[in-house]
Amino acid sequence: MDIRQSETSIALSARIKAFMAKHIYPNERRYYLEAERSGPWAVYPVVEELKQLARNAGLWNLFLPASGEVEGGCSNVDYAPLCEIMGRSLFAPEVFNCAAPDTGNMETILRYGTEPQKERWLKPLLAGEIRSSFAMTEPDVASSDPTNLASLIVRDGDSYVINGRKWYTTGATDPRCQIIIFMGKSDPANVVAHHRQSMILIPRNTPGVRIIRALSVFGFYGVPDRAAEVVFENVRVPATNMLLGEGRGFEIAQGRLGPGRIHHCMRLIGMCERVLERMCRRAEKRFPFGRALAEQTVTLERIAQGRIMIEQARLLTMKAAWMMDTVGNKEAQQYIAMIKVVAPNVAQQIVDWAIQLFGGGGTNNDHYLAAALATARLLRLADGPDEVHRNQIARREIARHRTIDPATTGGHGDVLSLAETEAIARDGLWPKPADFAA
Repeated sequence: MDIRQSETSIALSARIKAFMAKHIYPNERRYYLEAERSGPWAVYPVVEELKQLARNAGLWNLFLPASGEVEGGCSNVDYAPLCEIMGRSLFAPEVFNCAAPDTGNMETILRYGTEPQKERWLKPLLAGEIRSSFAMTEPDVASSDPTNLASLIVRDGDSYVINGRKWYTTGATDPRCQIIIFMGKSDPANVVAHHRQSMILIPRNTPGVRIIRALSVFGFYGVPDRAAEVVFENVRVPATNMLLGEGRGFEIAQGRLGPGRIHHCMRLIGMCERVLERMCRRAEKRFPFGRALAEQTVTLERIAQGRIMIEQARLLTMKAAWMMDTVGNKEAQQYIAMIKVVAPNVAQQIVDWAIQLFGGGGTNNDHYLAAALATARLLRLADGPDEVHRNQIARREIARHRTIDPATTGGHGDVLSLAETEAIARDGLWPKPADFAA
């Protein structure tokens, strides 16, 4: 397994680090102030100013995949370390036009859209002229099982009519959002549950699209995701807005979510690195009970464990990225599922330890920790909750061993035969005496 960065990726890493130091970190407080004062329905000027600088610096659309569809794109192994650097700040990905849900939406249209769809929506998204939204989760059903989604996409002549209620629809409150990718049922009676769903493009200004409310994430509005509740009432769009074809929504979702999960996990690792650094620095500045926190065993244990956990999470995520590059998203599903469980849990634990070390100051956002905790906890739900991924991992693991002869691995789980137990009794340290009554 070769997970080394290319020379191009190494050079980009250095340039992103320099940009972060010069433009991102010094503007974080301004970003949070603008978000708090303007709310989730506004454009934050600092982001727009820095976007232009990033684009001028050639640090733009770095997420684009290395494939036959684009020239100069990054492999997953090359992009993952860039994503980690950007993840050290919650608003940095948007500055580089590498933020969700736009990245997933752009990749979806790139891979599955028609040429007219790409011209109409992909080009302005790549240029940063507009933003987008993704509507999947529903409040009325257990959306952790996407086959439950109840929204309907019904063919009517040369149009589709869409009805449904969605929430945690990311990006919908952004005034720059012009296009929504919507997932719903187009063939509810299909005997194959995973062929009932489709994805379709809905311009946000289409009659019947109503943004009901902005949703906070643990009290944060629009930082960084602009979550919303959205109702679609008899929304009519041309049949040409269908993505890939009816009944192929799950196929698109798998193609979209694999890279997105890698991005989320690497950003979380970057966040963990920054939080751990803050822990180390803070531990040398606080002296409770006569000695520095850095000299107290509980602090040392947590810092050490944090370092171990970060390294384990990074290596597993990089293996998943390498698998995606070498054997494809489908074969890499087991590893993608594993990192999606590991990275948010690692991040949540490390941020929690940092809050404990910082004390009361860790509970506000002076030290970035409150927003980091909200983000880490959110990502244990986004793109599938932990429980779904664990079930998937376990089922695949059980199925894998059905195809392996335990005689070749020493991994059988059978009950020992009576003959085997008698042999153990006879050959063991304390064989049964010949004159034993029974």
